Amino acid sequence: GPLSERPLMEVRLGELHTWISTCDFSPQGLLGTVQKAWNSYYAKYINVRKGGPAGISMLLTGYCLLSYSWNYQHLKRYRWRKYH
Repeated sequence: GPLSERPLMEVRLGELHTWISTCDFSPQGLLGTVQKAWNSYYAKYINVRKGGPAGISMLLTGYCLLSYSWNYQHLKRYRWRKYH
């Protein structure tokens, strides 16, 4: 199809400048882009017919890793002050 209708992931590096120049950067165009992105995300990850535990488990795993890394940094600073 035409270059202006291709998604970003299908645009070649040499065509990137031309593709960006065809984008609509007006407030209405940006709002339409955000709405299209949200609809795509919603259809792919939220509005699924056959859901499974993968979405929740990824969320919980990410939270556990983030929480552990935050706590590890606090413990690391505390030990360094205590022993040095």
